[in-house]
Order: sequence, then structure tokens, then C-alpha cells
Amino acid sequence: KKWYQRRVRAMKADATSLLVTVDETFEDVTIEDLADELPTAEPRFLLISYVLNHSDGRVSYPLCFIFYTPPTAKPELKMLYSSSKIEIEGKVKRYKVLRVKK
Repeated sequence: KKWYQRRVRAMKADATSLLVTVDETFEDVTIEDLADELPTAEPRFLLISYVLNHSDGRVSYPLCFIFYTPPTAKPELKMLYSSSKIEIEGKVKRYKVLRVKK
């Protein structure tokens, strides 16, 4: 099993089924490249895991949950994602929760 320096799962909400599923997985991607890959008119939930080397030699893999909402997203999509966000946060054991607006 390969360990990645950074792994990102982009999750998409489906308005018809009301399910949130993994849309894409990015491995060893920079934040800048990830920003280029995200849709410009649809929100996404992002779950980022990365390697954190501590000064005492320990290694941990914290999780960061990001709610990405581009300003050009339709209001209906923003509402769908906003209403799903709290439930997704509760199911994900996370290190930090961030909301990103472009």
C-alpha cells in the first residue's frame, strides 16, 4: 500500500437521489493544482489527508474537511450543499473544517 503526502477526495451531492458520493480522488496534488481541477460552477465537499511530521519524530495523518462553494454556483446547488454539510461533517472524523469561497 502506497502512502501519499496528500490525498484529496472530492465529493459531489446529487439533487435527484440526495446522496453524496466521491466524485474524484487526487493523490499528491498541490493545493494550486487542486484549485484548477475543481468545477467553477458547482460546490464540492473536499476531504484532505496529509502527512504531518512532528518535532518529536511522530507522524500523523490529520483530516481536513473543506466546503468549497464557487460564487457562480446556482442558488439551488448552494442550498443543497449547505443543507448536507452538517450531516457530512458529523460522519467525517475531521481535524479542521474550512469553508472556502473563491
